[in-house]
Amino acid sequence: MHKTVIFDLGKVLVPFDFQVGYRALAGRCSHDVLEIRRRIAQSRLVEPFEKGLIKPREFVRQLSAALELRMDYGDFCHAWCSIFHGQLISDAVLESLASRYRLLLLSNTNPIHWEMIRAKYPMMRHFHDRVLSFEVHAAKPEAAIFHAALERAGCRPEECFFTDDIAVNVEAAQQAGIDAVQFLSPAQLEEEMARRGIRWYF
Repeated sequence: MHKTVIFDLGKVLVPFDFQVGYRALAGRCSHDVLEIRRRIAQSRLVEPFEKGLIKPREFVRQLSAALELRMDYGDFCHAWCSIFHGQLISDAVLESLASRYRLLLLSNTNPIHWEMIRAKYPMMRHFHDRVLSFEVHAAKPEAAIFHAALERAGCRPEECFFTDDIAVNVEAAQQAGIDAVQFLSPAQLEEEMARRGIRWYF
């Protein structure tokens, strides 16, 4: 019997499109979208930022220098968060799950994105706890972040159900003993939960 349901954030609960962010940054420097993407990857700043190894203002300072941006911290944060739009899983489903199971969020994210998500997405109130990469200094698919999630779940791995849009993260969760499936769509997720006897409806 499942006791805890664990959700990934990006492209499971909240859709995102990096191209929107690249375009927002392109408007504030002399580089096009392809060059911005290349420079961000070349900077190797995103992964340590998501692991909490770089503070937000230092991250913005270093990345702004790499991109030769003409914008202040607040403008950068606005552009950096512009990638998110809409919601995939309804509040009603999350509220129903939270009334029956322990509901956890497990995400590779950073402080800038998380501050915006927490402020602008009321569905976050349904989660009993969260495991965020920048807070635990580990990121999926590393085993350490799944161990942290199991500690917060407070039950055995096989009593946890987890969904993530990235296959390698699902495989890592399964290696930790968690019942995990790759997220493809809300309808597919509901079928997977129904197959396991996980109830999300009133």
